[in-house]
Amino acid sequence: MAHLHADPVGALKACRRGLQVAEGSGNRTNVTTLATIAARIEGEYGDSLGALHYPGVAIHNYHDSGNPTSMRIPMATLATVLDRMGRYEPAATIAGCASTPFAVATFPELSRTTAHLCTVLGDEEYESLARKGDNMSTAEIAVYAYDQIDRARAALNAVSK
Repeated sequence: MAHLHADPVGALKACRRGLQVAEGSGNRTNVTTLATIAARIEGEYGDSLGALHYPGVAIHNYHDSGNPTSMRIPMATLATVLDRMGRYEPAATIAGCASTPFAVATFPELSRTTAHLCTVLGDEEYESLARKGDNMSTAEIAVYAYDQIDRARAALNAVSK
């Protein structure tokens, strides 16, 4: 993370290499951590498809391991990616799940995302969608996130054709 802003290309390259090593060794903890970091880099500096892929990997691994607290970090990243893509309603719903002190401390960009979503959607609409996300069970929000990743990916693929 030290080179995230100074050298995002180098940071992403190192992160991808680390993912290869972690996947090759079967170390899901490192895969999950590195996927979360790669999602953050891709979301800010990189490719939109990559920015959608990596949070899905991390959400899946955290959900599969029964770690809903840490799952909120890639959820926060996904909310930010969806916001940048103009997918405001799902971004607000996912941000509602992700907006915990732990996730905000780990992924401070979420505060900017929620402020932007409040501006775009209006405070009442944002709060309604965020409450919906916050009230979903861990399984429900995971399924919702996967669905939104698939929808955003399909929209990107349709534009590129």
